[in-house]
Amino acid sequence: MKRLAAIALLASASALGIAACSNEPAAKLVGTQVDNFLLVDQTGMAHSLKYDTQTPAIVLVSQVNGDEGSRAAAKALEALAAKHPNIVFKMINSSPTDTRETIAAEAKEQGLTLPVLDDEFQLIGDSLGVTKAGEAFAVDTKTWKVAYHGSVDGLEAALTEIAAGTPVTKAQTAVKGTKVEFADRANKAEFAKISYANDIAPILMKRCVDCHQPGGIGTWQMTNYETVKGFSGMIREAVRVDRMPPYDVDRHVGQFQNDENLTEAETKTLIHWIEAGAPRGEGDDPLVVGVTARAEWPLGKPDLVVDIPAYTIPAAGIVDYQMPAVASPLKEGRWLKATTFKAGQRQGVHHILAGWMPKVPANGRGFDWNVSMGGYAVGSESNFAPENWATWIPAGGAISFQMHYTPFGKEAVDNSKIGFYFGPEPELVKRQIVIADPSIEIQPNQARWHETAYVQFPAAVQVYATQIHAHYRGYASKLTAYLPDGTEKLLVNMPKYDFNWQREYIFQDLIDLPAGTKLVADYWYDNSVNNQTLAKDTLTDPTKTVPWGDQSFDEMLFTGVQFRWVDETAKVRRDDLQQQLEQSLIVTMADDNRDGELQEAELRTSGDEVGEVYGQFKQAFPQIDADKSGGLSFQEIGAAMKQMDEQARAQGRNPQVRSPT
Repeated sequence: MKRLAAIALLASASALGIAACSNEPAAKLVGTQVDNFLLVDQTGMAHSLKYDTQTPAIVLVSQVNGDEGSRAAAKALEALAAKHPNIVFKMINSSPTDTRETIAAEAKEQGLTLPVLDDEFQLIGDSLGVTKAGEAFAVDTKTWKVAYHGSVDGLEAALTEIAAGTPVTKAQTAVKGTKVEFADRANKAEFAKISYANDIAPILMKRCVDCHQPGGIGTWQMTNYETVKGFSGMIREAVRVDRMPPYDVDRHVGQFQNDENLTEAETKTLIHWIEAGAPRGEGDDPLVVGVTARAEWPLGKPDLVVDIPAYTIPAAGIVDYQMPAVASPLKEGRWLKATTFKAGQRQGVHHILAGWMPKVPANGRGFDWNVSMGGYAVGSESNFAPENWATWIPAGGAISFQMHYTPFGKEAVDNSKIGFYFGPEPELVKRQIVIADPSIEIQPNQARWHETAYVQFPAAVQVYATQIHAHYRGYASKLTAYLPDGTEKLLVNMPKYDFNWQREYIFQDLIDLPAGTKLVADYWYDNSVNNQTLAKDTLTDPTKTVPWGDQSFDEMLFTGVQFRWVDETAKVRRDDLQQQLEQSLIVTMADDNRDGELQEAELRTSGDEVGEVYGQFKQAFPQIDADKSGGLSFQEIGAAMKQMDEQARAQGRNPQVRSPT
């Protein structure tokens, strides 16, 4: 009976993708190179191996849910992390039966504070050489090679020697733990048979060629096999660190119409083919006949093309935002369905925003995005409305632009354009709101500084799309709906923000949110020496506080949300609801504890003119706080803003911030 029970246990473990504990000698992995990777932990935050450059070693320990050896290793690792704060400790789960959700549940149950990385495709654990749960790898950050491999028990002595810069005396020890099965390990000989023509080229055509084609924004073009093979090492690295394709939202949260992430099958096929030497195989080359020059206007010929006033980008220096406005050529109001931007100087144009204004500014400069005409950034040049939605553009007035130029080493003239696509009167009206906080203050030497802001919808809405924007220090972001009944709904998780790619994320299905919902944008910023982007810019300094600002070395918390009011149609407008929402921003931008009031500590005065207004609130706080509650309500701020607006008009100035209702 005992023998039968043992056989049953082994069979059960095998079915779970693990095997019973073994005490086999550890594989000889010391001295092997560890390539860079990016994985997401149990909290939804991304971790890149080569991010941590200020530590002598990075420790990775394999983990399997429910495994007692893993739990013991985790407990020992937590103790080591507390004892050695200069060492980076992480766990990595490559179990085929564990998921992000179960990993998070296990970590919560065990009280783990260390990140547990979800190696969902098993590619990283496989290349690292993981075989068992509780298996430790100490990676020397000077060489990015394994300096110690074995049990957690031998880690501390090894880390002491690594930190001292001396060879590890006992670099390889036996590991006793539950075996982790890697299904693809036994099939490596088959990877050389992956067909370039039938398997690889179709992936590239579907996921990559739109940018990597003649006329595309890619720095090289996928026009044939020889070129792809030459860049295959770069492709492998870009996929392993999730830099390409540039679609940065978490595949585990929500579904999106414009999802460009590689699937699990596509990722494995591509990586395995490259690791097998990127064999050519048989068959014609689909890229030779399938890749053509990108169309001048991808959506077809526009109904209207407007030239954005030319601007000479200097070779170097700081360029203030340019905000030209031109007279609208529309003689009658039109319903806007889509826009496409054509950047004249792609290297120098960081982003373009366009919006309608009721009047042409006398000096030809000004910008307003309340009636949005869309925007451009690298990777996102077209803007769409859902079927039967559109944005009303009145006749006359001005088309205004916000132009962010970045010098790139030589003087160049930018001649950008915008193409408009109009349609018949729709049934539904597309609206926009921006969740922002111009009073943010990113503190110095902080790797994950947190800031938050929200909007609160006064009526039911349907959310269509969102765009997340920060600058050099942006690290991660979430968009969460807090419903009136207490339910929390995570709409978007961006584990790792990439400043080089700004795009709109369009939900697969409309998100219904009831009246009273708070839509919260959380941002994490990396103002530390580990942020390699800061090292490339002489105007960035992680030892200084960073305020809101237009330039890339300043910061932003800016989440655009495309939506519609549920009870609004093209024939029955609800401009009153939109105005109410926009007026409430003066509170929700800075209300960090989301209690509907502004406490004195929440009134930070850095940033743009909004910060100046908060400064006035702070100075006159006792007078504005009429009910002496310690918080400024919408009504109290409304009264104060009304008085400030009257003073501004009496002095011949326009009000800087709209008054809340």
